[in-house]
Amino acid sequence: MPDNNSNNRRGPAKGGPERFQPKVIIFWVILIALMLIIWQNSSSKIDAEPVSMVEVVRYAEEGRVAGGKISPMPNGGMDWYEVSGTVSEEPIEVLTDVVNGKAFVAKGWISDENYQILQSSGRFNETSPNTFLPQLLAGIIPFLLVIGLLYFLFVRQLRMAGKGAMSFGKSKAKLLTRDKDKVTFANVAGCDEAKEEVSEVIDFLKDPKKFQRMGGKIPKGILMVGPPGTGKTLLAKAVAGEADVPFFSISGSDFVEMFVGVGASRVRDMFEQGRKNAPCLIFVDEIDAVGRQRGAGLGGGNDEREQTLNSLLVEMDGFDTTEGVIIIAATNRPDVLDKALLRPGRFDRQVVVDLPDLKGREEILGVHAKKIRLSDEVDLGALARVTPGFSGADLANLLNEGALTAARKSKDQVERIDIDEARDKISYGRERRRVMDEEDLRSTAYHEAGHALVHKIVKDKHFDLHKVTILPRGRALGMAMYAPTKEILGQTKDQITNYIAVCMAGRLGEEIVTGDYSTGASGDISQATSAARDMVCQYGMSKLGPIAFKENQDQVFLGREINRTQDHSERTAEQIDDAVSEIIHEQFERAKTIITDHKKELIAIAEALLKYETIEGKHVDEILEFGEIRSEVVSSKTELDDKLEAERQEKENAEKAEEKKEDVPPPAVDGTPSIA
Repeated sequence: MPDNNSNNRRGPAKGGPERFQPKVIIFWVILIALMLIIWQNSSSKIDAEPVSMVEVVRYAEEGRVAGGKISPMPNGGMDWYEVSGTVSEEPIEVLTDVVNGKAFVAKGWISDENYQILQSSGRFNETSPNTFLPQLLAGIIPFLLVIGLLYFLFVRQLRMAGKGAMSFGKSKAKLLTRDKDKVTFANVAGCDEAKEEVSEVIDFLKDPKKFQRMGGKIPKGILMVGPPGTGKTLLAKAVAGEADVPFFSISGSDFVEMFVGVGASRVRDMFEQGRKNAPCLIFVDEIDAVGRQRGAGLGGGNDEREQTLNSLLVEMDGFDTTEGVIIIAATNRPDVLDKALLRPGRFDRQVVVDLPDLKGREEILGVHAKKIRLSDEVDLGALARVTPGFSGADLANLLNEGALTAARKSKDQVERIDIDEARDKISYGRERRRVMDEEDLRSTAYHEAGHALVHKIVKDKHFDLHKVTILPRGRALGMAMYAPTKEILGQTKDQITNYIAVCMAGRLGEEIVTGDYSTGASGDISQATSAARDMVCQYGMSKLGPIAFKENQDQVFLGREINRTQDHSERTAEQIDDAVSEIIHEQFERAKTIITDHKKELIAIAEALLKYETIEGKHVDEILEFGEIRSEVVSSKTELDDKLEAERQEKENAEKAEEKKEDVPPPAVDGTPSIA
């Protein structure tokens, strides 16, 4: 177990500001002080005018000298002096008050008579020679300047090399701080089985001796498998948070570089950091980027990726095993991972983090709803029932989109209608108002009415009709939306055939009423054909019996097969095509019969769509039962839409008025109207 001061042993967070060292500060203080001393000693002599000793004596006799100094020159011999001071144009009464003076300096031999004149003038002070310090500084300062320059050019660059071009072999794993980024199981919902699987790791990290006494070993590697957004990374953080150990996070793509050997070096450095902070967790996200099967690919293997994988295999279960370092990896593609990576001793345990069920979705919504101001009318249980197939990330995005929708409408709370609008936006695309002429609108209305009518008649108990709209969403001009009534774990033959019939109903709705049909049914036909082929080739739901006819299932990027092959004869292929065609035509005729028998209801649904643009499933039920809509229809138009519609109507009226004005014949010359 780490001691209480383990945080103090770690260096500053990666990317944080570099601390100044006291030695560096002292060095620069001394250097600046020496430079100031040299500048002060030399500044007084920079502007001094050299003169002769005779002139200096004349200055003294005339009383024009102030602040003079006489210094013996040790290198000049006996009676050699350096005389300096300030001379003015006029005699000076007060020596400290010099106006318009200029500095002078004289060096050379002085006779005894002249020396007495200088001394008796009272304007010169004799100073003792002190040349050791200036000479010493004059010799040291250039040397110190060179040393300081070399320090900046080389020493500091070498210190920063680990963060620059020389850091290829360093691990890019980020250490999450315990206090700021701590996540616990309270933040994770919807995956109870997965939490039970990793609870042993938490117990081991808290008390490893408990397992060691029994001779057991905790799995060194845990592989989390599941679709995107199911909470694999969040669960790994929760494991580290519950165990209260250091947590290193890195992506599989961070290992691979253009230079061969860099990835392997980073793997070794990552485990070295783990050893220093043991016990700890190392989380590798998207491990399939580095752990893909070796020797695969159209042009052979990738040397860099394979060397990185080999280094990872050795570190996890090689001669130098690491105790207390547990690696957790996540991937969406476990089928492409190398077999050596999945054997016991490396990734001993695979934890499936699947899409949440009804209970899990309700728990996840409860976690994320704590940050949203929801209205009391919002039922999270009902919302969980109509969101099957949503991952944890999708549910969080759903509530966030609902909050944004409510904020755009300046509401105080998020209401149910905002959540429904957000769900439709996520599932089907945002509603778009496109200018369409009457013919296109009517064709779209009959198309969507056909889908809605047949779906209600076939009575699919697994899906309920949610809404029908002729407003474009995504790439579709109109849409019939369905909401599942239960968890969809599998499909029966009746469900698939009903689905194919509903797909065919859109084109039939146009054809039976208008006598023509458009290309809008291309997507429906493609989906129906795909479902029928799956019935024949995969599910064994055709006259060919329970036989699977699979084409090449090996992925091209794995390098096993390049040409597409099939495991059945050409005669069997013809039988498959006939079986698929038979299913499609059978459901086509079934949908045609339903629409023909309920043509009146079809037209009523289409007219309701032309009037309201969007109707709900209950309105379709009312049309089928009573022949008309009896409940209130909530308009999907906003205030902005109404404003745009009013402006458009006003513009049309103005254009019509202008046309009528132009059609009036001009008056005759005599004032009577002419006849066109």
